[in-house]
Amino acid sequence: MASSLETISVAHLPLMPVHVALYRDVQNAAFLKGQLLDGQAEFEYAFIDASMVLSRAQVIAAVFRAVNDYMHNRLKSHNVHSEIVFSLNPTNNITESFRRFGITDSTKDLLVVKVSVSPEITHESVAAHLDSSVQGTPVPFDDQTLSEMSDISKIKKAYKLGALPSPTTKKNDEAKQRLENSLLSSIALSGS
Repeated sequence: MASSLETISVAHLPLMPVHVALYRDVQNAAFLKGQLLDGQAEFEYAFIDASMVLSRAQVIAAVFRAVNDYMHNRLKSHNVHSEIVFSLNPTNNITESFRRFGITDSTKDLLVVKVSVSPEITHESVAAHLDSSVQGTPVPFDDQTLSEMSDISKIKKAYKLGALPSPTTKKNDEAKQRLENSLLSSIALSGS
């Protein structure tokens, strides 16, 4: 099964490409989580439960914050990948970040992020490792696909945004934009 790995150059961080893959119907989340928790270096990724992701912009904002903290020696977690998961959380509680946004044994929709912190980490090496490690269906990392996975009520609860209107249809752009703007503000402010 071919990977749908996308390599993104984040503005202001051109020397550290970011590799992102999105999967549906993941069958081996418990295995992946176990490898991560065991500290297996080849499984050093940001494994994110995609139900907690509203948009690409939310992910890019968390990646930017984490990589920026990495470059300035301000990490609050173990590495840049755990910092990405931590950056998604609106509070400074690392354990809560992983419980809310990280992979669980029952994760079915999985977002995987890998930052090229060394020259050995390439699009090809990440794609090959994910193809052999993740048992799931690769899907495009786009807002349309993410909207099919997003659990809006869980996202609003995590960010304490219950008063905002929920996007009720796929076409409800204004409500989605207000929610996304609030998420992005929360990510930006939680790091300050």
